[in-house]
Amino acid sequence: MSNNNSQIINLIENGNRYANSLTEYSRRKTSTVNIGDLPMGSDYPIRVQSMTTIDTMDTLGSVEQTIRMIESGCEIVRITAPSVKEAQNLDNIRKELRVRGYNVPLVADIHFTPNAAELAARLVEKVRINPGNYADKKRFENIDYTESSYQAELYRIREKFLPLVNICKEYGTAMRIGTNHGSLSDRILSRYGDTPLGMVESALEFLRICEDENYYNIVLSMKASNTQVMVEAYRLLCKKLNEEGLKPYPLHLGVTEAGEGEDGRIKSAVGIGTLLEDGLGDTVRVSLTEDPEFEAPVAKALIDRYTNRKEESKPIPKYTQTSNLKPHTSKDSPINPFQYFRRKTHEVANFGGHNVPRVIADYSQIEVSDHDDLKPIGHFYLPLPDKWTMNDLGADYIYTGKNPAKYMLPMGLKEILDLETWIHIEDKTNKYPLFYPTDFIFSSYRHETLNFLKLSLGELETSIIDYLKQDKKTVIILETDNAHAMPEMRRFFFELIENQITVPVIILRNYPALSQSDFQLFSATDCGGLLIDGFGDGILLTLPKEINEKSELLNTSKSYNSTAFGILQAARTRMSKTEYISCPSCGRTLFDLQETTAMIRKRTEHLKGVKIGIMGCIVNGPGEMADADYGYVGVGKDKIALYRGQNVIKKSVHSDNAVNELIEIIKEDGVWFENSIDNQQ
Repeated sequence: MSNNNSQIINLIENGNRYANSLTEYSRRKTSTVNIGDLPMGSDYPIRVQSMTTIDTMDTLGSVEQTIRMIESGCEIVRITAPSVKEAQNLDNIRKELRVRGYNVPLVADIHFTPNAAELAARLVEKVRINPGNYADKKRFENIDYTESSYQAELYRIREKFLPLVNICKEYGTAMRIGTNHGSLSDRILSRYGDTPLGMVESALEFLRICEDENYYNIVLSMKASNTQVMVEAYRLLCKKLNEEGLKPYPLHLGVTEAGEGEDGRIKSAVGIGTLLEDGLGDTVRVSLTEDPEFEAPVAKALIDRYTNRKEESKPIPKYTQTSNLKPHTSKDSPINPFQYFRRKTHEVANFGGHNVPRVIADYSQIEVSDHDDLKPIGHFYLPLPDKWTMNDLGADYIYTGKNPAKYMLPMGLKEILDLETWIHIEDKTNKYPLFYPTDFIFSSYRHETLNFLKLSLGELETSIIDYLKQDKKTVIILETDNAHAMPEMRRFFFELIENQITVPVIILRNYPALSQSDFQLFSATDCGGLLIDGFGDGILLTLPKEINEKSELLNTSKSYNSTAFGILQAARTRMSKTEYISCPSCGRTLFDLQETTAMIRKRTEHLKGVKIGIMGCIVNGPGEMADADYGYVGVGKDKIALYRGQNVIKKSVHSDNAVNELIEIIKEDGVWFENSIDNQQ
């Protein structure tokens, strides 16, 4: 058994506690860290921060951008300091901001250069170091360490790190020990593998040195582009801090290289929102491939959901006080929160089992009377050949409620109707009934292969539990009206597991009319958090009741359908489009990252399931795009390195031709195909 596996098993056997509660909103209690005059920790609001993208040597440009960030809601601003000269210029930026009346704390972002960190710690309120590259190097080598040689490496790291610790103590400077999944050192990878446990140990090695020196002004982070890895790492960090008797340090939350637009917001919410639901997190940075002033409002929208969460929520029965079961010994959760496993389900039609999670579109308020009505959910009628086709975001089912479609739907789309409407439909081909608890058990009507039951936690009574244990033709549609929605639905899944019920479950969420961004963030948090825990065999996002116009309903349906597929992709449970692991840019980037990302997306967005990393510099290069299939990495002015996985294929391609060269590499692998559906949309 590997050392990594034995440690994971030990974690499970010792219980799964990483949060105060899984059934009520309770923010994790932390120590307080002072970043200049700004306190951070559980006694204070969750702080919003972001990072500049201007060259750090451009003093006025950095100041102007920082002011725009402050005005958009940033309470802390991070600036890259790749060398001593940039670290020195932080002083000029700080002074100019103070002259203009802005006292925002500044954070120096450090990679590879301890001397820059030691200078910056004397000038600004906080330094961020990455354990994976502060004292270590990454050559993608597997090294077989003996215990004595590993300890020697830890001693070497200590000697290199101590000067910074002592400077921070002397100047009252805060520090973030920020582990990134993609930049774990060869040493950590050799011992722990490319795992959340490796991420945690990478940070703890540095943290133990700080505590030995009685330095505690520390914030911790566990960032990854893979949301499953990111969530597991933060949870494991909290558990390990408790086990080792270390201080409960504040947590900086972020999904690194989240991307842009809708995808970036959804991916950020899946990762950050899942942790906020459990009361974890004391500052948030949303990493979008956009101007940094657009990041703070997204972070604030995620945070603000929890301002009155405890007061607005309904009580959720504690997992150890179940009403339908005899007492049991599970300490916190029947699942392993530190490693992804999908809940075991039996197959019903194309739900559950080994099927990907399904997307159900809500058309209960829309009269399906024209072929164009289905375009928003990815189904297209082609008049000339008289046939239907669909794109990669084609919904699997359509819920029409009491308003059955007026024509035969395409074979790739199946219809769900309320029971009383379904009963009177003559042709029941690809049409299935939706039951409510009151008419479910004793109804004489059933479809022979697939039935749906809308259910909430409070309706999960003994009679229904007993029925579901035997029934193999039902899929649950799970709903809640609790403000603390995700934990209540998770509690429902715990009950199914404890009762050994393997019925597939669709996650239903409904919201009042929200802005498009807020809808994406809230639904991604609620649904994504469950998917991260291995729960859910599909998503149904219902349209707001406030919308009445058909055209507006159709536009909203398109947005909701795209969001549902985006959530499944961000949670790594169903790949339906190209994934772009693109960094948010910073002063190290030597090309227009937003423009380049848009150009690459335009050329490659039809490559379903392909992951492309787009990185501004080598710091965020082969490491940060750890699980990307292909990479586009800046290595100098107008110079790009192209990667296949983590291997450099072309080292210095001019940016004018780099996208074409990237596509040629994809074609060499036989992954490329021409986009044939553009003209149908």
